[in-house]
Order: sequence, then C-alpha cells, then structure tokens
Amino acid sequence: MRAIGYFREPPPGKKGQSLATQNKAFLEFCEQQGYEVVGTFVDGGDGANQRNGFRQLVQYLKRPEKGFLVVVVRSLEGLGQDLREAARRYFQLEGLGVQVAFMSGTTDVTRELLDAWSARAGPPGLGERVRAAMRRKAVRGEVLGRPPYGYKVGNRRRLELVAEEAVVVRYIFRLYLHEGLGIRLIARRLNQEGLKTRRGGNWSMVSIRDILRNRAYLGTYSRFGVRVPGSHPALISPDDFRAVQDRLTARRTSYSPRTTSQFLLSGLIYCGYCNNKLIGVRRRQGWKRKSGERGEASYRYYQCESRTNQSLCDYHTHRADELEAEVRKGLAEASASPTSFPQAGDEAAVMAEREQECQRLRSRLRQIDRKLEGYVEAAAKGRISPERMRKLSLSAASDRLVLEEALEEAERQARQQADAAGRRHQRERSLAQLLDNWDTLLFNQRQALLREVLDQVTVWDDAVKVLLRP
Repeated sequence: MRAIGYFREPPPGKKGQSLATQNKAFLEFCEQQGYEVVGTFVDGGDGANQRNGFRQLVQYLKRPEKGFLVVVVRSLEGLGQDLREAARRYFQLEGLGVQVAFMSGTTDVTRELLDAWSARAGPPGLGERVRAAMRRKAVRGEVLGRPPYGYKVGNRRRLELVAEEAVVVRYIFRLYLHEGLGIRLIARRLNQEGLKTRRGGNWSMVSIRDILRNRAYLGTYSRFGVRVPGSHPALISPDDFRAVQDRLTARRTSYSPRTTSQFLLSGLIYCGYCNNKLIGVRRRQGWKRKSGERGEASYRYYQCESRTNQSLCDYHTHRADELEAEVRKGLAEASASPTSFPQAGDEAAVMAEREQECQRLRSRLRQIDRKLEGYVEAAAKGRISPERMRKLSLSAASDRLVLEEALEEAERQARQQADAAGRRHQRERSLAQLLDNWDTLLFNQRQALLREVLDQVTVWDDAVKVLLRP
C-alpha cells in the first residue's frame, strides 16, 4: 500500500508536535505497517497557509493515476483546527475513495468522533435553547415566520384571515377541484383577471401548487414537526383538501419517469417580447405511420418562462440545437470584430456580480457545514444511527468539495477581473478557447466558458441579439 502523510504545523505561540516530530512518526508508522511512502502535504500554522496543504492533497487525490492510497494523519484532531473541521475533512477524504489511517491507533473512527462530539457538547447552547423555545411557541399555535397567503398574524400570534386573499385561495381550490382546470390554466386565469400575489406579482405554476398543497388552509398549523389542528380559521374542508391531494398525486404518478436534460444556454437567454427568461423544455412525440408502425422522437427547445409557468406571453419557442448554433455564429462574429460588438454593463457592476457569486457560494458552504454538524449531533444524541450519519455526511462532504472548487474559481476570476484590461483579456481568451474547441469541449466546460463570455442573449421569433460581458 502506498501512503501519503498529512501534517499540521502548530499555530505560532501554541504547543503541539513540530513538523519534524510528525514526519519522523509518519516514517516509523509506514515502516511498521509496510507502507510505501509517496509524499507528504503540510498545512502551515499561520492564517495565510492554514489550508493550502489540505487543498493540494485533495487535488492530488482526484488524479486518476494516483492508484491505491492510504492517507496517514496523527489523529482525528490532527485533521483540522477543531473537531468540526476534522470531521468534515475525514468524510471528504473517505468520499474521495481513499483509506484514512491514524497513527494514534484509532480503528473505529465513527465511534471516536461521536464520543468526542458528545464530550464537547456540554449543556445546550444558545442555538438549541432558541429552537426549543420556538418549538414551544409552535405547540401553542403561535406563528413563526411569514404567514401563508390568505392569512395574517393577529392577536396572540395566531393566524387570522385576510378577506381579499382568502377569496382567492377558495377560488383556486374551486377552479382545480370543481371546474377541472390544471395548475397552469389556473395561473393563466388569475393573471388574466388581474389578480396579484401578495407581493404584487403574477401567479405561476409553483405558487398555485404551493397553495394547493398547504395544510394551513385546513386550520392546522405545522412547524418544527409540531402539528396543531384547529389553531386558526380553516378555508378548505377536509374532504375537498383530500380530493385535491388525490388528484395532484394521480397526475404526478401518471407520467413516465422524468429524465434530466441539460441545456447549454440556461440562465443566459431572454424573451425579446416580455424580457423573461427562456427555459429548456424536452418533449417526446409519438405517431403512427400508414403501415401501422409506430414512431417516436424527442425534441429539445427553449420556451418563454412566462408562457410555461404563468400562461402569459406567447409560444415563442426555438429548437435548442438551432438557437445554440445561432449563438455560436454570433460569438464568431464578435471574435472577428470585438470593438464593434455590443457589451453589457460597466466595470463596477461586473465586480459586484463577481462578489455576489462568491458570497452565494460561501453561504452554501455554511449551509453544508450546518448539515454536517446536524448529522453528527443527531448521531451523538441517538436520533439517527451511526451508519445513517456516515452515509449522509459522506454525501454532504463530497458536495462541499465541489463548492470549495467553485468558490476558488470564482475568487480567481474576481482577482483576474479586478481591472478593465484584465477582464477584456480574460473574455477574449475564453472566447477564443470556446470557439476553437466548441465541438470537443465537455458540456460543463462549454457552458462555463459561455457564462464567462456572455452577459445575455435576447431572442425574438426572427432575430437573436448576443450581448457580451464588458
């Protein structure tokens, strides 16, 4: 077995094993176990280099030619600055398909992790006390968060009816159950009649479906796993609500399994008539020939989202391959004459967009960290099995690695595009790479380059306008 060592240098001024001591112990451990030493990765103790070594280790482990490896560390705590980081890194390494060995002699890592987690937990923290208080409020039927459409927060924090919204809720259920309209047609009817959502927007399929599924209209308040029947006035009878759920379930199960289809221009193309996005749609069509033989074909196209989800606008549809070819042609024209081609926005807007993307990715990383901590916490308290905790944690840790790479790339792009000249150079290089290798690039690579180059594509029935990033 080939072995890689991972060491962490103690922070300045703090006690801990030196790198030389850790390396000596690593070599002795490998000799005892019969491991072949491949190399070592080290994280520094100061702020600038605390994570570089682990990132380099992860990149090395992703190489297809790495072979079978074992990663050797001093102990579970030696994987991170605290137990949370150590647990996350352990699951990330395991998720990469490598074995992790501890020089401390630990063999049951899951048990050691749960014991250490229980020992550090101590009395309930502020977060747990807040959640307990919120559960007590939920038991009393007190509203937590935003009230559903049709209600407002009234006396004693209970839900009270909003008359004009309650009428719309009953109208939606009647259209669906008694007049037989589908979700899309209900959204269309409400929009045509000038009825607006609480925020003054148009109704969509999602907003209609959410209302039809919401048990709050039975007079039941549900939150934090607590269900309080009769906590507020009902808008729908139990029989009608049950009939609606039966119809929704029947419609969902009557279709063949849905297959995911990726669309190259998702998020980049807009309808020239209503300025809403075009979304990718995949349809199967069958027919019967005169000979009696049946045929079937699959079609992929882009369609105005206003039409799809709100029954507004018209059927402005475009075959996916034809529209993507038009965009490719427009990019080739832009490459041939870059100074005369339209560009979007200004430098400040682009930099703000880059920073927002970094913030969004950091927020998602924090969400995954909370999930991981929740899984370990639940296992430590016996709410889920250690096997279940391990399965969930491996999945979440793998997702985090993907997000970490996306954040590094976003931060790299933000640094590269810190000035106008850098942005132009990056865009021209990405455009050239995209056009030169269009047919050989993987889908994800081609889409990533398109997002670097394009600001948006506006589409009419007889024209396509390509707008580049500044």
